[in-house]
Amino acid sequence: MGTAKSGKRPLRADRRYSGSRQAASGAKRKSGSGKPGGTARRSRRGGGGRRGGILGFAAGLIRLVMRAIWGVSWRLGVVGVLVLGFAVAAVYATLPPASTLVDGRARGSVTLIDDTGKPFAWRGDTFGGVITADTVSPYLKHAIIATEDRRFYHHFGVSPRGIASAIAINLREGRGALEGHGGSGITQQTAKLLCLGRPYDPKEWKSEADYEADCRRGSLGRKVREAVYALAMEAKYSKNEILTIYMNRAYLGAGTYGFEAASQRYFGKSAAAVDPSEAAMLAGLLVAPTRYAPTSDLERSRERAETIIGLMEQEHYLTPTEAAVARAHPAELSDAAAARAGGYFADWVMESTPSFLSSDTTEDVLIRTTYDKRIQEAAEDALHKVFDEKLRDGSKVEAAIVVMSADGAVRAMVGGRNTSASGQFNRATQALRQTGSAFKPFVYAAALDLGYTPDATVVDEPLTINVPGSGPWSPKNYNRKFAGRVTLTEALAESLNIPAVKVSEAVGRDNVRRIASDFGIKTELDTGPAVALGTSETTLLQMTAAYAGILNGGSSVIPYGVTELTLMGDSTPLMDQEGGIGERVITEHAARELVWMMHQVVETGTGRRARLGDRPAAGKTGTTSAARDAWFIGFTGDYVTGVWMGYDDNQKLTGTTGGGLPAEIWRETMLRVEDGLPVTPLPMDAPASLTAGTGSNDGTAGPGAALNQAAENVGNGVRRTGNAITNLLHSIFGG
Repeated sequence: MGTAKSGKRPLRADRRYSGSRQAASGAKRKSGSGKPGGTARRSRRGGGGRRGGILGFAAGLIRLVMRAIWGVSWRLGVVGVLVLGFAVAAVYATLPPASTLVDGRARGSVTLIDDTGKPFAWRGDTFGGVITADTVSPYLKHAIIATEDRRFYHHFGVSPRGIASAIAINLREGRGALEGHGGSGITQQTAKLLCLGRPYDPKEWKSEADYEADCRRGSLGRKVREAVYALAMEAKYSKNEILTIYMNRAYLGAGTYGFEAASQRYFGKSAAAVDPSEAAMLAGLLVAPTRYAPTSDLERSRERAETIIGLMEQEHYLTPTEAAVARAHPAELSDAAAARAGGYFADWVMESTPSFLSSDTTEDVLIRTTYDKRIQEAAEDALHKVFDEKLRDGSKVEAAIVVMSADGAVRAMVGGRNTSASGQFNRATQALRQTGSAFKPFVYAAALDLGYTPDATVVDEPLTINVPGSGPWSPKNYNRKFAGRVTLTEALAESLNIPAVKVSEAVGRDNVRRIASDFGIKTELDTGPAVALGTSETTLLQMTAAYAGILNGGSSVIPYGVTELTLMGDSTPLMDQEGGIGERVITEHAARELVWMMHQVVETGTGRRARLGDRPAAGKTGTTSAARDAWFIGFTGDYVTGVWMGYDDNQKLTGTTGGGLPAEIWRETMLRVEDGLPVTPLPMDAPASLTAGTGSNDGTAGPGAALNQAAENVGNGVRRTGNAITNLLHSIFGG
């Protein structure tokens, strides 16, 4: 029993398993122990089980985290979509009809029309009128899409692909993700043009430039707001309506807003009629309108257009043949665009027009002017010819030209050597310069109006005048010589100083100053005896207008450039002008005699280099003391032209007088201006001694003239005595 008890098997865990499981387990162990390598396989299985446990734990943990992220993400996504939907709906509710958004300018425009009715210059923010996606040239529509947003008709307002591509480019080029390329499609760009619906308020912004800079900010928050606005626009408007807004609001250089204005500005045609090369040039302006404006650099603009043509071909908007033709025939600027927006003339018109109708207008204004393109080109060509041929390289000397009709209508204006300039210092209207001997016609006008005749004589001899407060003053002639007794005509023709001073003193300085002022010299004139020699300052425009008064028979003129001003769309002008002739200054007979005397200046005197062959001309040279200014102002029977030459810093001209380069510039200008026109005689009267056959055209007088002169001298003496008494009474009693 003891043995039986001792041989009893102890309790084991195996009893927990069924016999079949034990057998299977035993079979497995037996099988495993019966084969080589069984232990290794068992070891691998045992080890694998342990790694599977770790991986399983990790996998479970990852699944748990992913389920948590997903649970949060889809909830956040739903919230985000709801927030975005509410934001889009809020913006949607504020959007006005698309038709009200096409013109967003804060100020108006000014279009200047020449004397033939054609536009030649623009100022302000030009809007050419509404052009739609349906009416614009298909070439232009496709050029815009190929350049700015080739998937425009396929996305919902925001192009994730485009934004991702732009960020990648920015990072690759070393910039911040949002710096440089924005990746914005046309809808987002339109949202930016609309400044997210916030209009310009002058009370809020220092300037329109500050407002536009804020609208173009590229922060992350701004990009998000742009995306929301773009989505709202996509919900509110059709694709074509969005494209229409974009095409009408985009700034395209040279003050133009919208493709219609730009097409009219650069090509002189509607945006509905542009060809592929013109369309490519216009679309190329979108990336940098100032840099690529064809009026700034035509070749650079053409290079950009060639890139656009390639994009249009790539998108199959142009066939290879059409693209080749467009490259071979690049866009050409219109004549008005090539003229650089009217230059000095347009600037002068804007300055002389009330600001609320010009520079500060909020309306679109149409100004019809006296501008003559042919005459303007004649003046510019003449200046370039003389300067190119006669000036040394590097010379800084400047010049100005004004051409006008006898009634004061300004036909052309050159304000400096840079004839294509705009917005720069205008030497024709802004430079106050001494006139020198160009002032002398007013001295002789006073004498002729008092009854002197062109063949009256005066002695050219040493002269000293005691000037109160300054002491004795002794004028000298340019050549430092004295000519003796000369006629008034000879004195003017040879520009003798002493006779001019004597005549001025004889007729009275006040008379000379009054006549010059009445003829249009509005600047302050000297009161001393040197006034006769042109020591006072004035502008070329005023001097030319004063000479126009001599040509028209002795009446003053007010120089003008505007004939009519209207608001776009109105038929009734707000202001108009039919001419600039004012009050009579001297008698018509005196004016005609003065014209004859000035004709001798050109024929035999200091202005001989201004002669026009068989076409009669009259004028006067002018050179100031120390030769700082040189003038020639003259006229034919058709036009009055003034030329000034000098340095902006008042340094001395070397070897130049009014009878030199200014006279040559005048001649070259008038040869071009008068080309093809019939010869118009000058309105002049020769002295009675010549018309009666008692004298000759060389200025000498016969015996009969001596008797006439004696009688004339008596009358002149009486007049001078009366003037002297009058001046004395004024000095004593005032008034």
